[in-house]
Amino acid sequence: MIEVRFHGRGGQGAVVASELLAAAAFHEGFHVAAFPFFGVERRGAPVTAFTRFDASPIRIKSGVYEPDYVVVLDPTLLRGLPILSGLKPGGKVLVNSPKKPEVLGLETDRPVFTVDATRIAGKHRIGSRSMPIVNTSVLGAFPRVCPDIRLEAVLASIEEHSPAHPEWNVAAAKEAYESVLTQEG
Repeated sequence: MIEVRFHGRGGQGAVVASELLAAAAFHEGFHVAAFPFFGVERRGAPVTAFTRFDASPIRIKSGVYEPDYVVVLDPTLLRGLPILSGLKPGGKVLVNSPKKPEVLGLETDRPVFTVDATRIAGKHRIGSRSMPIVNTSVLGAFPRVCPDIRLEAVLASIEEHSPAHPEWNVAAAKEAYESVLTQEG
């Protein structure tokens, strides 16, 4: 079973990202489950969402405590929250950041990837200038990190389930896929 934990802030689209990833995994032939965890339900508050996919039916209904992948939609969450808690050996981290992975200061021996999803979302007019919605940009980068999900499945998921302007969201996902930075070395 592959388990993904998304960390974002209310309004960034972490919950929708987890649902779109589940739809993409379904396109790939997997059984899927996606659900959010809300603390304080307000714009800007930390939000966690989860996606699981597997070749077999999924019966687990709890949160993801030992993820294979951690996806961070807001890099400010890297300070002060245990974002990397429970990350499995061999797990990977994808962060929305214009910085190179090695300068983020994450204390982990796991591979870290970055993509400037905020810039990409703004360029494609997803959300507003003051609050870009980065979910589809981050999701477009995910296939570069996870070999089980193809970009084509993510794009199909976005086209089918995007709440507004699927063509803008698809363009952002494609650009993000091409813009992923990996650790040097």
